Amino acid sequence: MKVIEHEIVSLKNSVSEMWSLVHQQIYNAGEAMLTGDKELAYKVISRERRVNAFELKIDSDCEDIIALYAPVAIDLRFVLAMYKINTNLERLGDFAESIARFTCNLPESEPIDPQLIKETRVQEMLDQLLEMISLAQEAFDKESSEIASRIFIKDNLIDEINHHSTTTIAKYIEQHPGSALAGLYMAGVIRKMERFGDHCTNIAEELIFYLDAKVMKHMGKTEKETEK
Repeated sequence: MKVIEHEIVSLKNSVSEMWSLVHQQIYNAGEAMLTGDKELAYKVISRERRVNAFELKIDSDCEDIIALYAPVAIDLRFVLAMYKINTNLERLGDFAESIARFTCNLPESEPIDPQLIKETRVQEMLDQLLEMISLAQEAFDKESSEIASRIFIKDNLIDEINHHSTTTIAKYIEQHPGSALAGLYMAGVIRKMERFGDHCTNIAEELIFYLDAKVMKHMGKTEKETEK
């Protein structure tokens, strides 16, 4: 095996490890939020340092491969895609930490009302987001642009829930003025989840760029969905 091939395999393994870590962080943060488990939330916050350490290592590895081996064609696309995917994964890690902090900041006397969770469809939103990141990781592992393209369709549900959330939460606060703080927190969480969906679509775009040499970045959603 050539040295550059060894370095690329090592880079892919590092990205895969970070991917699994971020996925677990998001899952744990969601569970902590839905159940009010502050111990689990603190665990997410403490593990954020591992996500940041991975980001720095992967950035450095990408830069070293480009500087030392001058990759071309698909190898170059791979390294550039991993560099950008790494940034998106780190931001997803930040998202998980912020959701965990939301859980920690809620007063013990005001847990999240199950009715609010149901009406905002936040559980459905979280499940969809976890499916998106799993799908992206599957596309990465199997090197399948067809699998990556499915993420664009899944993001539509995220946008729909986010679109209706403001009216839903405003109505809830009007009916439950004593739970206004929880309602406002939930509005912030849903907005972060919408951004999470955007980061997943960014990752899908980079995978398709790497695998098919197609630039999807400035296409509209309809174009992306029909491209494959």
